[in-house]
Amino acid sequence: MAVGRKLDLLLVNPSSRTQVYQSLANELAAVENPVWAGLMASFCRTGGLSVELIDGEAEGLSADQLAERVRDAAPLLTAVVAYGQQPSASTQVMTAAGRVCTAVKKLAPEQKVILVGGHVTALPERTLAEEDADFVAAGEGLHTLVDLVEALKTPCPDLAQVPGLWHRDAGRPRVTPDRPLVSDLDVRMPNQAWDLLPMVRYRAHNWHCLDGRDRQPYAAIYTTLGCPFHCSFCCIQAPFRTGERAGGLRETSNSYRYWSVDAVLAQIDVLVQRYGIRNIKIADEMFVLNRKHILGICEGLIRRKYDLNLWAYARVDTVKEGMLDKLREAGFTWLALGIEAGSERVRAGVDKRFDQQQVFEVVGQVRAAGINVIGNYIFGLPEDDAETMGATLDLAVELNCEFANFYSAMAYPGSPLYERAARQGVPLPSAWTGYSQHSRDCLPLPTRHLTAREVLGFRDKAFTSYYTNPHYLNMVERRFGREMVEHLRRMTDVPLQRDLLSGKMQIPPLLLPSDEVEPTARRTALAVSP
Repeated sequence: MAVGRKLDLLLVNPSSRTQVYQSLANELAAVENPVWAGLMASFCRTGGLSVELIDGEAEGLSADQLAERVRDAAPLLTAVVAYGQQPSASTQVMTAAGRVCTAVKKLAPEQKVILVGGHVTALPERTLAEEDADFVAAGEGLHTLVDLVEALKTPCPDLAQVPGLWHRDAGRPRVTPDRPLVSDLDVRMPNQAWDLLPMVRYRAHNWHCLDGRDRQPYAAIYTTLGCPFHCSFCCIQAPFRTGERAGGLRETSNSYRYWSVDAVLAQIDVLVQRYGIRNIKIADEMFVLNRKHILGICEGLIRRKYDLNLWAYARVDTVKEGMLDKLREAGFTWLALGIEAGSERVRAGVDKRFDQQQVFEVVGQVRAAGINVIGNYIFGLPEDDAETMGATLDLAVELNCEFANFYSAMAYPGSPLYERAARQGVPLPSAWTGYSQHSRDCLPLPTRHLTAREVLGFRDKAFTSYYTNPHYLNMVERRFGREMVEHLRRMTDVPLQRDLLSGKMQIPPLLLPSDEVEPTARRTALAVSP
C-alpha cells in the first residue's frame, strides 16, 4: 500500500476457539487458516483494493484487542468474516463475530463495518437487526465488498448500486439484487493471500498426524466451491443461493465450481516451496467426485514427489476404486466418509441413499489402498430413535475406522433442517455458540422419539465408548504405535461441560409458530433459557 494512502479493506477473522471447543481447543483441535477470509482478500486485491487481514483466531486476540487493531488501521471498510473450518461452523462463530462488531463500534463509532459469511447470508435481515454492523452481505459477498469500498470512496455513496447488500435506509432494512456467482476462480481468486496470514501459527487436527508427523506447519485450501448433493442437514449452499438465482440457476440445482488443476497445483507449490507445508486439508465439501479433476491433481502431485500428508472429504457413493491408488500415491493419507447412520431408513430421511453393503465395501477399498478412514456419524436425525442410534454406534464399532467423528443433528441456518425446525416450532439455541458440537450450551435437535437431552447424552457416551474400546485401541497401536494410544486416552479424559445434561439449561415445550410473529420475536420465543 502506498504511503499516505488509506487502507481500503480490513478483513477480520474473530476468535471463538474456547467458546466453540472448550478444553479441546488447547491441544486437540486444528488451528486453521481462515480460508474464506483469504479468498476474499485475494478477490479484492485482483479487484484493485488495498487489503489487510487479521486472523484473531490464530493470534488469540479478544474482541477488544481486535477492535484496537481496527481503530489503528482505520480502513475505509472493516469486514468481519463469520466462517469456520467447515460450512456448519459459520453459525457457531457468530457470537464472536458479533462481539467484534460491538467492540469496534464502541471504540471507533465512525468505522464502517460489514458482516460476511455463511450464517449471515442465511439470516441476513435478522443479522442486520441484531448485530452492530452497518452492512450485511447477501451471498458469498465478493462483489459486494469490492463495490461497497468503491462506493464509500465517493462523497455520497449510492448503496443501491452495490450488489448483494443489506443496509438500513431511514432505519428500515433494504437489500440490493446480487450478481451471479464468480465463475473465473483462477483469475479472481488465484490464492488465499498467504502473505497476509500468520502461516507459522496453523496446526493440523490431532488425528491428521497420528502417524507421528509434526502437526505444524499446516494449511487448508479449496479446489472446488459448493456441492451438487442435497443432504438436508447441510448448509453449504447458503452463501451461494442469491448468486445462483441471479445467474438463473434452478432452485433445485446446486452450483459446483472448480479451480483448474494447474491453479490448484500452483497453490500447493507455494505452500510447499515457500512455507515448507506438507500437512494439507482439501476443504472442499465434496472433493472425491469429478474423476478428471481428481486425477489431474493427483498426477501433478505424483510428478512433484512432495511427500504430502493430505486429507479430503468423500461420499460413500462417489468413491471409485480406480481413484484410490492415485490418491494414495499423491499423498492422501486420510479420507473422511459421511456414513451418518446405521439405518438405511434414517439415511434416506436426510437424502443419503446408499446401502449398508456399500459402506462396508467402500471402507474396505479405501483401507486396501493404504488410506485411513475418518467415519462421520450423526445422532438425532429426524427418523432416529434409541434403537437406530444404537445401530449407528454398532456400525461405527464394527467398521472400526482409524478415526470417528460423532455429531448431534443440528438445525444449522441455511439448511433444510433449520427451515423445518422453524416451521415446527422446535426449540433452538439461545446463543449461536449453542450450534457448536462441543460447546457448553450445545443444543441439538430432538427427534420424533427422543429429546434433545437424550440425543446429546447418547452422543457424548458414544464418543467415550468408541475411543476406549479395546478393539479400536488395539488397531491404533498396530497402525500408529503405543504413543498414539496414550494420546487418544488423554483425548477422552478432556471433559466437556454440558448445561443441557447437567440440568442448567431449561428447554421450553414445542411451540407452534405463527406467521404473524416477527422473526426476531420468534427467535426470542424459541430461545433456550440459560
